[in-house]
Amino acid sequence: MNPDLERAIVDAVDEEALVAMARNAINIPSPTGFESGMSAYMRRTFDEMGLGVTQQEVEEGRANVIGRWEGTGGGRSLMFNGHMDTSYSGQEAHLTGRGYKPKAVVEGGIIYGLGIYNMKGALVCYIQALRALQAAGLKLRGDVILAAVVGEIEKTQWSDAFVGREYRGYGIGSHYLVTHGVVPDMCILGEPTDMHLVLGHYGSLWVRISTHGPFMHTGFSTGRQHENSIRRMHDVVGAVLEWIPTWGEHASYGNKRGLVNLGGIQGGHAWRASRTPERTDLFLDVRVPPTIPMNKARAEVDGLVAALRGRFPGYGVESETYVSVPGAEISESHPMVKAIEANHFRVTGEAARRDTVLWSSDASVLTRFGIETVNYGPSSGPRDAEGEKVKIQTLVEITRIYALTAAELCEVGA
Repeated sequence: MNPDLERAIVDAVDEEALVAMARNAINIPSPTGFESGMSAYMRRTFDEMGLGVTQQEVEEGRANVIGRWEGTGGGRSLMFNGHMDTSYSGQEAHLTGRGYKPKAVVEGGIIYGLGIYNMKGALVCYIQALRALQAAGLKLRGDVILAAVVGEIEKTQWSDAFVGREYRGYGIGSHYLVTHGVVPDMCILGEPTDMHLVLGHYGSLWVRISTHGPFMHTGFSTGRQHENSIRRMHDVVGAVLEWIPTWGEHASYGNKRGLVNLGGIQGGHAWRASRTPERTDLFLDVRVPPTIPMNKARAEVDGLVAALRGRFPGYGVESETYVSVPGAEISESHPMVKAIEANHFRVTGEAARRDTVLWSSDASVLTRFGIETVNYGPSSGPRDAEGEKVKIQTLVEITRIYALTAAELCEVGA
């Protein structure tokens, strides 16, 4: 790129406007299922920028908002995709840090607040990057698309107890996005990667394993306590723990080992502890690398369940798979990866680090539709008791990198 043009783009990034918009975004509560306030804010912003705006109502009160800066033609299209829903509601009693609340705090060059990390900070950076390109007077051949989507956070409906919009996440917004016409050539996801290039991430298989036993009064359970479904689950958990290292080795990918989380357990009736529970459920999050197809991963879990039934006859072991989200990866030689690496070095003076991660993203959805996707976004270290926080310098730097990368990939035209 022409050095003068490069400098014009970098200088056009407005730190004051970036911080002000980050504050605004944090101060709009938007837990999963209740993103309407953020959708309205995104729509107003895209309209003010003169973008072509599309609103997709995924379900009542939940809408994706897409802004398109149309190119002059003949260039590749690039989408910046970010979710508006936050990991938490801000009402959780056990999360007391200021970074877990939908109220922005700026202190010591750091912005604290729910969503700044995952991933309103990236949404703001996308917008400010495009504003910098507009301010620098550029015309690009390819389209730049800003997509603010609902329902990305890892959560799902299950049984009759967890039903409703607040449980409809895990890529529902991006899935609607691509099945309703938004299919760019490539995409950058600004998930909180600490400015590392994440070239591959795991997916998830969520599994329920259950044990059963007789429902009876405590007074009549003498000699039959071993049939209690909770006691039976104790045996099953031990067997699952024996299996986990085998999965960890088999599901190794990049610099990570496969992982299985015991995500939940429930059984019995707290309001009636005088009865033995008829059923106890164990919930597993089995992390699956992109190198293992989801049907193969499910078959391996089915094998585990079959082994449990053989080992514990009479326990009534049953199972179901209720989430299946594949992993995603991108070649290190992809032009988007190369462009980000080069611009990362231009802006920071340091080489970008590459990584493989165990968390999932909407790249799982996008790559299934042929949209090459990389995760590269702003964060400043892992979350701690303070909650979500990002350095302002990080936000400014990554905004400049986004702008330079869009100019390079979408090609500066006449």
